[in-house]
Amino acid sequence: MTDDIRQQAIALYDRFTHTGRERRAFMADMVKLAGSVAAAELLVAGIAASPAAAAIVAENDRRITTRTQTLAGGYRAYVAEPRTRSLKPTVIVVHENRGLNAHTRDVARRLALANYRAVAIDFLSLQGGTPVNEDAARDAIGKLDLGKTVGDAVTMLDQLARSSAGGKVGAVGFCWGGAFVNRLAVAAGDKLDAGVVYYGPAPDPAEAAKVQAPLAIDLAGLDERVNRTGFPWVEALRKAAKTVRFYLYEGANHAFNNDTSAERYSKPAADLAWRRTLAFFRRHLA
Repeated sequence: MTDDIRQQAIALYDRFTHTGRERRAFMADMVKLAGSVAAAELLVAGIAASPAAAAIVAENDRRITTRTQTLAGGYRAYVAEPRTRSLKPTVIVVHENRGLNAHTRDVARRLALANYRAVAIDFLSLQGGTPVNEDAARDAIGKLDLGKTVGDAVTMLDQLARSSAGGKVGAVGFCWGGAFVNRLAVAAGDKLDAGVVYYGPAPDPAEAAKVQAPLAIDLAGLDERVNRTGFPWVEALRKAAKTVRFYLYEGANHAFNNDTSAERYSKPAADLAWRRTLAFFRRHLA
């Protein structure tokens, strides 16, 4: 498979998963590109997230504890934290448009190992929770009242701050979750202490003046769809004299941090972005 075909396939998959395109039409285009049904299915399997992919931090890692917690408004969350009784700063983990899945829970455990209480909220809780089928999850995400959901998250910031070290609460989000963190920063004022955005579509640049939390924004060089809004957003934050760190990962695709997607995952970019994320939280949540 040539790099050109690979990038065309990734672009097709991105449009399918973010524009509500019908699966049959998507697969027809993939077959044309790959040359056969079997080749198309193999290509899609490499691009899509694999539920069987091994976790970076095991669910039973003895260094951390995990539990399920119900938050304000009836939202349920997977909570991972260090095995200690002392209070830790809290980081909300906001999932991709697949909902709260094994990969997002793994990210929460990674944060727990970095000495945070990680709260991975299932934002489909009020719709019955994240379904197993990814297409169904994406459909459900698309039907959310985003304004209400962001407002509910602001209320959760108040709840979580009461049991966080120093009252500090940050947030990190990926894809749909990255867009959500941008919007949470607009809505939350000083209730959010730090936000990290991984390749999330951005709000109207006119909203930048409302942001009070420091933001770190990680974008993928090959992610034209997100960068069309991401670049103006960063520029607007800078013009508004906001605290913003911007990183562009040249040659990386959308979802480069998701290690369960063989074709899109970039370990060099993911590792560097993760180091930067932890450094950002150490600075602003200490």
